[in-house]
Amino acid sequence: MTNQPDPRIVYADIIDLPHHQSKTHPHMSLYNRAAQFAPFAALSGYEDMISEESRETGHQTQLEDWEMEKLSQKLSLISDVIEDGNCPILSITYFVPDAKKAGGEYTTVTEAIKKIDSVRRKIVLMKKEGRAGLNVEINIDQVTDIRGELVDYLDETM
Repeated sequence: MTNQPDPRIVYADIIDLPHHQSKTHPHMSLYNRAAQFAPFAALSGYEDMISEESRETGHQTQLEDWEMEKLSQKLSLISDVIEDGNCPILSITYFVPDAKKAGGEYTTVTEAIKKIDSVRRKIVLMKKEGRAGLNVEINIDQVTDIRGELVDYLDETM
């Protein structure tokens, strides 16, 4: 044994005193006391980064020449119908690039078409977006298919 003094003798003057209770601060629950010693997130955002890295994106496929020709014919027909004062409702499948990484995904939207802007190469939909109330625009170069009553017969002829 070592020659350590007996703690009961050393602290005999304070060992039987009542436990101090603060008059200004409320008593902390055991749960809250334990939370003080819980591990903290030293690498905040790490889990988000890992999940973002593991998220898969698709690649945009390149259309064949005959598919681009068919799409061009559909766009020309739609443009003629719009010039006559109509707004045809069609389903457009197009590639949406991912904002955070390479690739993206294909989306199909069914909406009335307001305008075909051949100069800016955009399809302008009647649908509005955001607070500014701007019309949704789709880049023609990202369109892979257009479907609807107006243009479906072109698929059968080619």
